[in-house]
Amino acid sequence: MKIVLNRPRCEGHGLCEEAAPTLMHLDDDGELVLHQEEVGDADVPLAQAAVRVCPVAALRLA
Repeated sequence: MKIVLNRPRCEGHGLCEEAAPTLMHLDDDGELVLHQEEVGDADVPLAQAAVRVCPVAALRLA
């Protein structure tokens, strides 16, 4: 499974980082940085939670 970020849509709220800090973080400029695009089976629930909490639907799983 892969995390897909729609960068122009991301507003830097940080809710995804709270839900999945091992998969992503906001840098000092408020830009989302994915630690990895490919998500292993163990991290799928975290990735799903991050996608679910994004208020602007900037993340999706493919």
